[in-house]
This record gives sequence, structure tokens and C-alpha cells, in this order.
Amino acid sequence: MDQFNNIYQEENIDIKALIVKFFSYWHLFALTIMISLIIAFLFNKYTLPIYQVATTVLIEEDKNSMNPQDLIGFGLMGDKKNLENEIGILKSYSIAYRTIQKLDFFVSYFYSDNFITKELYQNAPIIVEFDKNYPQLVQTKFNIEILSNTQYKIQFEEEQQWTYLFSTHKFLQENKNLNYSRTHKFGEVVIHPLFKFKISLNPHYLSSKQEYNNLFFQFNDIDFLIRTHRNIEIEPINREASIVSLTLNGSNVQKSVNFINQLTQEYLSRGLEKKNEVAINTIEFITAELRGIADSLTVTESDLQNFRTTNQIMNVDFQAQQVFEHMTELENQKAVLLVKSKYYKNLKEYLLEKNSVEDIVVPSSIGIEDPLLNTLVAELTQLFNTRSELLFSSTEKNPMVLSLDKQIRNTKNALIENINNIVNTSNIAIDDINERINELSGRIDHLPKTQRQLFSIERKFKLNDAIYTYLLQKLSEAQITMASNRPDNEIIDRAKVSQYSKIYPKGSLNYIIAFIIGCIIPVIYVLGKDYLNDKIIERKDVENVTKLPIVGHILHSNKKTELVVAKAPKSSITESFRSIRTNIQYLAKGKEKQIIMITSDIASAGKTFVAMNLASIFAQYEKKAVLLGFDLRKPKIYQDFKLSNSIGLSTYYINKNSVEEIIQKSSIDNLDIIMAGPVPPNPAELIASAKTKELFEKLLKIYDYIILDTPPLGLVTDAFLLMEHADVNLFIVRQHHTVKKVFESIIKDIEQKEFPNFSILINDVKLQKGSYGYGYGYGYGYGYGYGQGYYTDDNELEKKSLLRKLFSRS
Repeated sequence: MDQFNNIYQEENIDIKALIVKFFSYWHLFALTIMISLIIAFLFNKYTLPIYQVATTVLIEEDKNSMNPQDLIGFGLMGDKKNLENEIGILKSYSIAYRTIQKLDFFVSYFYSDNFITKELYQNAPIIVEFDKNYPQLVQTKFNIEILSNTQYKIQFEEEQQWTYLFSTHKFLQENKNLNYSRTHKFGEVVIHPLFKFKISLNPHYLSSKQEYNNLFFQFNDIDFLIRTHRNIEIEPINREASIVSLTLNGSNVQKSVNFINQLTQEYLSRGLEKKNEVAINTIEFITAELRGIADSLTVTESDLQNFRTTNQIMNVDFQAQQVFEHMTELENQKAVLLVKSKYYKNLKEYLLEKNSVEDIVVPSSIGIEDPLLNTLVAELTQLFNTRSELLFSSTEKNPMVLSLDKQIRNTKNALIENINNIVNTSNIAIDDINERINELSGRIDHLPKTQRQLFSIERKFKLNDAIYTYLLQKLSEAQITMASNRPDNEIIDRAKVSQYSKIYPKGSLNYIIAFIIGCIIPVIYVLGKDYLNDKIIERKDVENVTKLPIVGHILHSNKKTELVVAKAPKSSITESFRSIRTNIQYLAKGKEKQIIMITSDIASAGKTFVAMNLASIFAQYEKKAVLLGFDLRKPKIYQDFKLSNSIGLSTYYINKNSVEEIIQKSSIDNLDIIMAGPVPPNPAELIASAKTKELFEKLLKIYDYIILDTPPLGLVTDAFLLMEHADVNLFIVRQHHTVKKVFESIIKDIEQKEFPNFSILINDVKLQKGSYGYGYGYGYGYGYGYGQGYYTDDNELEKKSLLRKLFSRS
């Protein structure tokens, strides 16, 4: 603390004085704090509150996924799912679109409550049903007034605010301004070129009969809904976790909860759909094949049955049966090869025609166990998935995306080449089976005709049946796989209405901020006022400039006369002059006869006022005093004393009048006046003449106190010429009037010239009734309660208006 005070002492800042200064503006502090708190209260009360709801989702690691950073140069090396990509999916337009489509957000209901427009979600007094196949006027307020349980009034007025929505609509082009105001019955269809809907009364409203002010509804465009609901914040709960927290801000808690829960559900559904793509594509492929085989199987089965019925033959002999079984085995092998061959053909065509893997069928689902083929298909699928995830947070020109594109092309080429090799191998195997079948067919030719025909029909039937059975088996496997699939990710905590948090406006924080602002504004005002002020305000302002003694201060006068001492001898101002008279005695070191010179830096500092009343106070002390008006350029003393200025110092200097002739009697006992006289052309030369010394010598023989009213030092040099004759030199500083820089410049000059007996007198100090001190720190018995009945002008202190009191000291 001592170090803190030392720093401020080095900067010439008095901490205690600063604190006292702030306390002197307590009324301004109180007002600004009160106004700030009222504004905070009104802001909290009449601001639409915003609430936050949250949910958490666990994003499982995927060992098959890749890190894009590992793709540059060396292909597939990643082992974890990119968390940022998953966050990008959660924030994507497509997920938001799916979510909005599942929710009933296309009609919004609102009402006014304490100047706040609030949304009625799932508890509106009306229910609007619109025709989805009819163009609706979106983002437009339909004002509703419920007239009774059977009728309502609907109206709106728009001017080109929605023309862009249906710019090609003929009615809209012809009607730029649209006013609509009609009464309808509940349940009645409202038809207009721009909308078609019907309004029903909510049964809950009939039971509650709650009143809603300014009730209205609007249709929402899906893009508008997506824009307003995509402000979701998604962050991992900590650095090491793959659990993310999703928060959504909104004015309606239930609506926000429904949206964020549906969003996470759609996210999981999307992941499951991606996971089921292989099974779905396999099922579609097999189903299409089954339709063709089923027809052939039906035909061959019918042919077999008809042949046996017609020829009355059920089976072939044992030798033929052996040939048939061998032939069936070969046909089964051929059937599998034919299915696989058709798959290879479809896969190759797909790779050549499309640049995606969305509809690709995984080889293993068809029973193809070729390790290279399965690996290449898996790699190609993963490359496309990684590319899609990367595009959520980057563009097509991203180096990683370009690297992926290159790897996709290389993998596709390798896959096509592998398919060609497999097809060639498969064709060789089919040719070998065909040769063996042909060999068996030669042996069959030795059988009787009827058996040969039966054998041929059974052979076709068995082939189709083998293919059909094989496909049914794979279809069943694909369906089981699809049914057993579960989302990779998991919702940990769903958002709940009971677990919301209010984030805006923050009531307590706003009151704290208001209180701080209420304190800061007066501080800025006080410090700014001091910083920008260039006038003498406090005693400290004088003490910071000079070490010259301050002989005292004169209070502000509200009297109509300048001769306050003579007219109000019991006033506080007169008491100030008595105090100054006493202090001057110390400055003059007890000298019986004194010459007192009074000057200032510029005009209007009150030097003439001080000179007249100081002379008057000496006269009341039963001492003979004379007041000399040495301001030869602007004489004014004669006006207050109502004397003549036709003769005076100027006529004395030109030897027109003697000293005795220029002395005039005043209305105050023991006080004589010597006027300045007519304005001469050379005042400084006259004062610098020897006649000035001669004047003072003669006056000192007559008077005890000689008071000199001189011109300002900052304007002319007259006062400097008189200083050598004075026993006491008083420099008048006027509060709120004397300029600091001018005062400092003149005082520094006086100190350098080392004029003797130079003192400062502070004039026009303003007080308010009941104030504590003067803000000057003089403490001459005029503290709290001012004179407390000792002075006749206790009730005449300056009374300020409320506004002036606020922006001035106590």
C-alpha cells in the first residue's frame, strides 16, 4: 500500500483528496447507479429470454476409417474416425433438413406478453392445417382475433416484402400491395391465390379460456427453419473423449428440446443407413435376380410335371440316376459361377459408369471370397467415405481431397483389372464344366428317348432350382445382417425440458454490470472534468504551481453591492476579510503603516472588489486607510463609491493637481479614495516616474494603510512597477475563472524576480448550504452546517437546481 501511495505521490496525485472528491459527488453516483439498475431491471423484464438445452452423443471409434493426414503419399494408414468430420455432419444442412421434415415446425404461433413476442409451441389456442400441394405465403404475419367459439377474424397487410417468394406468381405480379381482413368460421377452408388453409380451435383453449394479446401465426419456409435452427454448438466434453456435447439456444424450451433430440436421432439414422447400404444393395440385386429365376423355375417345373404326367414316368434307372446326379453337381457349380459372373459384369459396368459407391454390392455378400477383390472394394468404399467426410470441412481443391481422388482412380483401375482377371478365370471354369457336361451328355444320348427327354427337363429344373436356392440363401443372409446392424454412435443423454438453462438475459450479471456502469460514469465524469478543466478549482491547484503562501479566501457574494463589508458587516464574506486582515498583519511583520498592492493575472478576477472591501475592513479597524485606483486604463472604483473621476492619479502625475486635491472622502469612516482620473496615453511611464515615490511618502504621513488597486499582471506591466513600493503584494486567484497555465506562467515569472512579501488570495469560493467544508481544505470554522447562525447570510448561500447539484460537488 505504501508503494502504491508513493507512486501516486510521484505523479502529484493525492489519493485521499481524490477519494474525498469522489465522495463529494455522491448524489451523481447515487443517481447514475439508480438509473443503471432501473434500465437493467427493464431490460431483464422486457427482453425475450433465450434458453439453452443440451444433449450428449458418443462417437465410437471406427477401425476401418482413415485419418486424412495419413493419406498423403502412402495410402491407407488411418485407424480412427475424424471427430471434426462427425461434428461437420451434425452441423450439416442435410441433417437439419431431415430433422425439420420430421417435425411440425412449418406453422408458428405467436402472441404478445409485456411488449415481448413469445412463441406458442404445442399449446396455441388455434390449430392451422394447410394444403401442402398449394402455394403458401411464408414468413408473413396472419393476425387472428378470436371472436367466439365459432368465429374468428383474420387480417394482414403486406407491401412487397414477400414478392421474391413467388416472383412468377401472376396474382402477386398484379397486386403489389395486399390487404386482407375477413371473418371466418372455425373449420372453414380459407382459399386465396396465395394461401389455402383452415383454422380449428384448440380443445385446450375451450377449457382454459386464456386470453392472448396480438395473436398471430405464420407459415415457415424450410430454408428459413434450417437457417434459424443450425446455430448448434458442438464441442467434445474434454480433450481426450469422443463424447460431444450439443447445445442449442432458443426462446422456446420445448421446441429446442424436440429439435435437438430429433437431430441426434437423424444423425444416428443416417449412420445406420450408411451401414446398411451394403445389405440393401445386396438385397436389391438378389431380389432382381430372383424375379428372373423364379419365372424360369416355374416354367421348368411345369414342363417337368407335364412330361412325367404325359409319359407316366417318375424316375430314371440307377445308371442314368448316377449320370444325372453327376450332371446336377456340375450344373450347381455352373449356376454359382453364372451368378458370380453376372455380378462381375454388373460391378464392372457400375465402376465404369458412376463415380460413387453408394449402390455397390459387396462381393462377400454374394459368396465371392476372392481376398483381393474384397479388399479392393473395401478400400474403394472407404476412400469414398473419407472423401465425403473431408468435404464437410474443406473444398474439392484441398490437397487431401486431390490425393484421395488420385487414390480412388488408382483403386478403381486396379479393381477393374482384377475383375477382368477373375472373369477370365471364371470363363475358363465355366468352359471346363461345359466340356464335362457335354461329355456326360454324350453318355446320356445312349439312353432311351423318354429318359433323355426327362433328363434334359430335370437338368434345366435343377439348374434353375440351384440358382434360386443359392440366391434365397444369400438374400436371407443379407436380411439377417441388415436386421442385426446397430448405429455405431450412441445418444448418452437426451435433452429434457426440465434441464434447460437460461442464458439471456442474465439477470444477476446485468445488475452487476449496471452497478459497475453506474459507478464508472461518475468516475469518468469527475476525472474527465478535472482532465479537461483548465481553471483553478481547488487549493491544491494553486499549491501544485507555487510555494507562495495563501493568505486566505473570499466567499462568493450574492449581494447586490460590491461594498459588502460596509453594507453587511456581520456577513460571512466580511468575516473572510477580517481573517485576511489578520493574516496580512503577519505578512507585514507587525509594521504599523503598510502599502498593500492587489493585482491578478487577467481581468475579472475580482481584484477591485477585494481592494474596496479590504480597504473598508481596515477602516472599520479604526485605522486611517486610503484606496488608490492605479488601474489608469480602466478606472471603475468611482462607480461603486459614487464619486467623481475627473481628478485623480493621472492629473496628479501631470502636475495638474496636488496630492491633497485628489483625495476624496468616502461614505465609510476612516476611508478616503484616490481615483485613477481621466485615462492618460502613457500610464506605465507615469507610474515609473519619481512622482510615485513622492506620492507614497506623502500618503504614509497621513494614512496607516494604503491599498493599491492595480491592472492585471498578465495584460500590462503597471503592477510590476508598483511592487517595489508595496509592503504586501496580493495576487488574486478566482475559483472557476483563473486559467491554470496563465497563472503558472505569471507566478513563475514573479518567483524568478524574487519580489518580496508576495502572497496568494483566493476569491469567489462557492458553497452550498449544508456542505461540508469548501472543497478547499481551509477549515476556518466554516465546516458542516456553514455558520450555524453566526452570520446574517446563512440562508443566502447559493441554492442550486437539481441538475446543477448532480454535476457539481456537494
